[in-house]
Amino acid sequence: MRMKTTLVLGAAATLALSACVAPLENMGPRSQTGAATGAIIGGLIGASSSNNRAGKAIVGAAVGAAVGGVIGQELDRQAGDLRSAIGNDDVSIVNTGSELIVTLPNDILFATDSAIVSNLSRGDLAALARNLQDYPNSTVEVIGHTDDEGDASYNVSLSRRRAAAVAAVLFDNGVSASRVVTIGMGEDRPVATNLTPEGRQQNRRVEIIIRPNA
Repeated sequence: MRMKTTLVLGAAATLALSACVAPLENMGPRSQTGAATGAIIGGLIGASSSNNRAGKAIVGAAVGAAVGGVIGQELDRQAGDLRSAIGNDDVSIVNTGSELIVTLPNDILFATDSAIVSNLSRGDLAALARNLQDYPNSTVEVIGHTDDEGDASYNVSLSRRRAAAVAAVLFDNGVSASRVVTIGMGEDRPVATNLTPEGRQQNRRVEIIIRPNA
C-alpha cells in the first residue's frame, strides 16, 4: 500500500508539473520551487482520500502546483521590491520559494548590549514596513539571535528585547501587530562558528521571516 501511494504521488506530481511546463518556464527559480512544493503537498492531500486515490492525487497536485506557483511569483515580486526599497547590502533578503527571510546584522541595528534600534536602521525598517503593507497577505516572525558570549539566559533575554524593539518600529510604521510574532532564540541557532570574531558577528542578528498566508 505504501509503495502504491508513493507511485501515485510520483505520477500525480509529474503529470501536474508537465501540464504546467510553459508557465514554469516563465517563473523564476524560487517560483518553480513553490510550484513543485505545492504539487507534492496537493498530491498528498488528494491521495489521502479513500476513493479514487490516483485521480484525486493528480487533481490535488495540479491545484497545489498552481497555488505554489502563484505564491512563489508573489514572493519574487515582494523580494525585488524590498531590495529596491532598502538598497542596503548589509541587509540580506533570501527568497526560499515559500517564505522571505530578511536578516539584519545586530551590528547595524544595536549598540553593544543595547536593545535600542539605531537611527541608521530605522529607515531600513520603515522601508520593510511599507513593503509589508503593500503585501498584506502574510504573517511575520521577528527572531532575535546572539552569539555565545556571556550568560546563556541573559542572551535569550537580550534577543527577546531586540526582537520586540524591531517589531515596535514596524508597528510604528503601520504594520498590524496581529500579523507579527516576536521570538528570542539567544545563542541556540548559530549560522557560523562562535570561535572567531567574524563568526560571532554573523550570529548576532535579527531575522524577519515573512510567510504568505495559505
